Amino acid sequence: MDVPAVKVLVSNEADDLVGHGLLSRLQHVEVVSYDPNVEELTSQQSTASVLLPPYRSSHRPIRLLGQFGALKMVQLLSAGGDEWAADVPKGVVLATARGAHAGPVSEWVLSAVLTQLRQWPALVRFQDKSVWAHRKFEADTLAGKRALILGAGAIGTEVARRLKVFGASSTLVASRPRKGVLGADSLPEVVSGHSVVVITVPLTDKTRGLVNSEFLRLMDDNAILVNAGRGKIVETDALVRELASGRLRAALDVTDPEPLPVDHPLWAQQGTVISPHSARTVPGTNRLCYEVAVLQIAAFLRGEQPSNAVEHD
Repeated sequence: MDVPAVKVLVSNEADDLVGHGLLSRLQHVEVVSYDPNVEELTSQQSTASVLLPPYRSSHRPIRLLGQFGALKMVQLLSAGGDEWAADVPKGVVLATARGAHAGPVSEWVLSAVLTQLRQWPALVRFQDKSVWAHRKFEADTLAGKRALILGAGAIGTEVARRLKVFGASSTLVASRPRKGVLGADSLPEVVSGHSVVVITVPLTDKTRGLVNSEFLRLMDDNAILVNAGRGKIVETDALVRELASGRLRAALDVTDPEPLPVDHPLWAQQGTVISPHSARTVPGTNRLCYEVAVLQIAAFLRGEQPSNAVEHD
């Protein structure tokens, strides 16, 4: 008896074409192409059981959710599901590509920390003025530093592994304690004593505004805040005040608001390095995301709960 193919809707954009090939290898799957910019699905597309938002600007197809007749799963290519959680209908599985981003994002974190410690922003400004800046700046070393990592998932643990190579030690914090990882309740006692604080947690009701004025006040003088998670985890106004005073430094891949307006005061802070939500954006990351997505969808088709499934309303 033939098993009917499950229709999986996959973006037709260039970054998503790799997914067509990977998903077509699954048994009993029909890959259906779609344009994530359209306002209306075709009759064939609307019968798909699984939707994959595009690799870039994945929120675009949210408006199409109401057009599906039998949607059973939304498989994201991002590490977090916060952009979709409020819109995916109850009863539809929502899964992420958690794990695919660990390498690229942890590499960005290391580059951001080293950029700040070695004073590359200041050096570039000197270079722009053709100034040989010998002994005109104060660099620091990562060796011997302590880093507090908020988030002990794939990205956070990979950041800790890479920091160790440079002679730095890490304190990992997650929502609940486990072997080698502290629970979030211990944060007020452990923030101080770390030269670097790295954010890799997902955005949830509990992490929204977690890094507030009190958290920032507890950070050591001249410490570096590195945000590779979500902008709303940090209270922006409180961060701007600390940066403007010169007491803290920051490296931000995400901000609140995002994109950051042209006239926002974060741009003007000398102790800040900002990248445009691009920590994962290096060649091959899209393939890594689709490889994880294939595993999640395969598990779902076997009747299992995907390991990256996230709770949503």
